[in-house]
Amino acid sequence: MSMKLAKFAFASLTILFLVAPLIAILPLAFTSSVILTYPIPSWSLRWFEELFTADAWRRAIFNSLIIGTGTTLLATILGTAASLGLRNRLIFFRGSMRTLFLLPMVVPAVVLGVGMQVLLAGFGLTNSYAGVIIAHTVVAVPFVVVSVIGALDGIDERVELAAQSLGASPATVFHRVTLPLALPGVLSGAVLAFATSLDEVVLTLFVAGPNQRTLARQMFSSIRENISPAIAAAAFLFIAATIFFGLVVVLSRFMLAKRR
Repeated sequence: MSMKLAKFAFASLTILFLVAPLIAILPLAFTSSVILTYPIPSWSLRWFEELFTADAWRRAIFNSLIIGTGTTLLATILGTAASLGLRNRLIFFRGSMRTLFLLPMVVPAVVLGVGMQVLLAGFGLTNSYAGVIIAHTVVAVPFVVVSVIGALDGIDERVELAAQSLGASPATVFHRVTLPLALPGVLSGAVLAFATSLDEVVLTLFVAGPNQRTLARQMFSSIRENISPAIAAAAFLFIAATIFFGLVVVLSRFMLAKRR
């Protein structure tokens, strides 16, 4: 019994350590003050109103939605296709190739940003939505690959072999067997890709122009100029969006499990 209590206490302290910064900043999104300070003088929604009425913040939110949606679609397609390819046991150095897909997660963001700027400049894609989406996709694909590979590894290959033995074509096996079974991993990867795009600042600084200023970049610029509670309101939107998409994934997994 004491061991269970110790484990529970350790888990609780770990969770508190992880969420303490969020607990500290999120209430300030509802302050009526013009500075980030405690105690909160009174509660207000003025900073959320500023996010949706000020041109700079409104344009940043719109850009983040466009770039995040494009990144999610592209990263999910590429990451899922790569995961299916890496599943093939006939590929030599399959483990090494999996590691290569994870390199954007460990390469310093500044180095990656400089490289992306040079590469995209050669194709004339700097200061464009397409260039920012491609740059964000590079760092988002590894999250999709990790999620989808985990889902594919949990699929019993005998189920797919049984479908093939019944005359199903490879395309039919993929659409009717493999994809439905791996769908929770695909959805999780898509959510991670969207969250990665929303949070990316360094690559955006290197490849985006004034018209592609995202919410994360706007927050970074605002911190340099003036620490406004609007930043806390924007952070609240970040977290709310992440929780929403996470709940969508959990609900999708529950519905799929119930259907099975």
